[in-house]
Amino acid sequence: MKSLLEVDSIVVELGGRKILHDVYLKNESGTATGILGRNGTGKSCLLQVISGGLSPSQQSIKIDGVALSGSYRSPKDLQYLPQHHFIPTALTTKAVFRDFRLDIAAFMREFPAFETCYRQPLKQLSSGERRLIELYVVLTAPTKFCLLDEPFSMLAPKTIEQIKQLIRREKSNKGILVTDHSYRHVLDVCEHAYLIREGKTYPVTSEEDLEALGYIRGASSD
Repeated sequence: MKSLLEVDSIVVELGGRKILHDVYLKNESGTATGILGRNGTGKSCLLQVISGGLSPSQQSIKIDGVALSGSYRSPKDLQYLPQHHFIPTALTTKAVFRDFRLDIAAFMREFPAFETCYRQPLKQLSSGERRLIELYVVLTAPTKFCLLDEPFSMLAPKTIEQIKQLIRREKSNKGILVTDHSYRHVLDVCEHAYLIREGKTYPVTSEEDLEALGYIRGASSD
């Protein structure tokens, strides 16, 4: 059964300035939806609002027609990957997978380099290795929707391609929201996308749309 996430009428004010004021987007099971925009346009703020980590002046967030209120989000409804590391570094990779109730053997089949270090605490791993673990557990956790903030940062090109394949696979049973400065990666894995500009969302489907809205000039295309 498909689920639908609808986000509408979001107003976020920071320091007396409206960061977001005319936002609408939707995402449903079986699809990935991109959120693009320049630095400071509110991409991360929007994901934080959806995940419950930021209280907006106004909001309408619904899953399957049921409004989400307050800051609590059930992990069965939403999983959120923030830009920063969020898993305590004292935990081992093995403990992280145990806590998320995921199969570490499946992870190591895809990323065999971890077979030699899965008992080590995360603080002994590189930033890229920690990011990969956090991204994998959020993306593969049983949930209706997955929010990914900068999922391709700190990853090697080969690993990025593996993650893109993982997103394509995982979106068969959940909805995925993705924001990243590497817009070509976002467009490559998403069926739909929105550009945030001057606090508003604009639906986009191609690089031509992004150029017409003035986003691509000077934006990263890595």
